[in-house]
Amino acid sequence: MLWKLEPATAAKHGLYRRYLDAWWPIMLQPAQGGYRQRRVTYLDAFAGPGRYLGGEDGSPLFVLDRLLHHTAVERMQLARERVRLIFIEKDRARFEHLSKELVARFGGLDALPVTVIVRHGDAARLTLPLLSEFDAWSHPIMAIFDSWGNVNVPLSPVVTRIARNQSSEVVVTFGPNWFSRREGENPDELDDVFGGPQFWRPSDPSQATDERWRTWLETYRAALRRAGFAYQLQFMVVPGSGQPLFLVFGTNHKSGVGAMKDAMWSVDGAGGMRFRDPRVKGAVPIGQMDLFDSQGVVDPELLELVHQHLEDKPLTTLAELGEWLLLETARWRSMHASIAVQHLRDEGQVMIEPPRRITRASTIRLA
Repeated sequence: MLWKLEPATAAKHGLYRRYLDAWWPIMLQPAQGGYRQRRVTYLDAFAGPGRYLGGEDGSPLFVLDRLLHHTAVERMQLARERVRLIFIEKDRARFEHLSKELVARFGGLDALPVTVIVRHGDAARLTLPLLSEFDAWSHPIMAIFDSWGNVNVPLSPVVTRIARNQSSEVVVTFGPNWFSRREGENPDELDDVFGGPQFWRPSDPSQATDERWRTWLETYRAALRRAGFAYQLQFMVVPGSGQPLFLVFGTNHKSGVGAMKDAMWSVDGAGGMRFRDPRVKGAVPIGQMDLFDSQGVVDPELLELVHQHLEDKPLTTLAELGEWLLLETARWRSMHASIAVQHLRDEGQVMIEPPRRITRASTIRLA
């Protein structure tokens, strides 16, 4: 029932911790005469047993623990009617283990200052009814669909309903091999995931493996866009050892994009862990925490992405490039645009107009 905590999962958990540390106080901040948000819901649709084989906390335990012991807990003014955490687990043994782990750590759940709901069942069938039962709609929802590489939550109505709900976000994790297996064995599942047979096509067997998973990832990102999320980040979690994980994050707010990238850059890169943009084919990132290597060389992933963008859009301003880096790339932020452009100009790869000082209004094109 329990299994080993894989390096990529540990890295992903670090990202969740950092992001939620920022998300909770933003959503629960007080406002004049009351609260900015009357209710906030966190949903973990594939909650697991609550613990790993080595004794490490599963996500339900560390999410609840960090909320209850958050440095801003007094300012957030937790209350059962305002904060709901919903954990769904399909496997009966894992569900029972999770329930026991939560009580062992936190005592009786009814005595907590937040409402914790643990339900046994299938995420695809239970997600919307539970969100309705606990009055989550019209209030912010953070939904985590982290199913160990299996993208088995229907785009419609589940993801679409969340996307069109106020201030709501999703994180979906998967392994592209899941798509490759399903396209031959059970294409109906892919119809559910992408919203219909017209939105996906079988992978090209002549393509290299990395090209096929890159196509699947971009196809799912497009599905989140159709569902209603204005911004979608796709990125790969690359551990120091073991297999990578792939995540897609959907939000309707630029501030959510910025907060997710802040979380990426704050996660400790010990052990060689890094985040990578899956569209980069040849460049190998230096590392999550470093924009420059020890010799002062700019991260080649950033340079390749900027070069790709300038090929697609031959004339762009520095401000437009910064906006694109923030909203369209896995980990880069607006501030990195000027660093990349300066380096590419020094290397003779781009031209700047006017040709002197680089400003937000400067026009950039490939040389």
